[in-house]
Amino acid sequence: MSLVTLTVNGEGRSLDVEPRTLLVHALRDHLGLTGTNIGCDSSSCGACTVLVDGLSAKSCTMLAVQADGAEITTIEGVAEPDGTLNSVQQAFHECHALQCGYCTPGMVMAAMSLIDEYPDLDEAGVRSGLEGNLCRCTGYQNIVDAVLQAAATAATANAPAGSTP
Repeated sequence: MSLVTLTVNGEGRSLDVEPRTLLVHALRDHLGLTGTNIGCDSSSCGACTVLVDGLSAKSCTMLAVQADGAEITTIEGVAEPDGTLNSVQQAFHECHALQCGYCTPGMVMAAMSLIDEYPDLDEAGVRSGLEGNLCRCTGYQNIVDAVLQAAATAATANAPAGSTP
């Protein structure tokens, strides 16, 4: 067994895991954070996407021991404690960017990372940036619209007072 110490959704956590335990299983089985979905177990679909030190990572291909010392954000840690959705979640809701919802947690996490990394996104950039996250229901246009809306919200929030992004 290996001791892994993580900060998950702002809370320090320590767990004993077998060295071969995938991060997705540590999150779901050891910590009870089942919002991180297991889709393909081969990094093809992105349903398991979480943020590791602020960057999107497919947790089905990352060992928990590789994340030792990292700050992990899962979908459970995105909304405010009072339940207020963050801007990406709100945009997904407003743009109807989900149907069955299975891909949504991973898509939201990947979108958050994408917006942080590339604040000047356009449609092509969103499509390229999310190409590792698959949705079998929506046809993607509403997802793209949601990410562009969230990116615009982030740009407005980060703009200096009196300027336009």
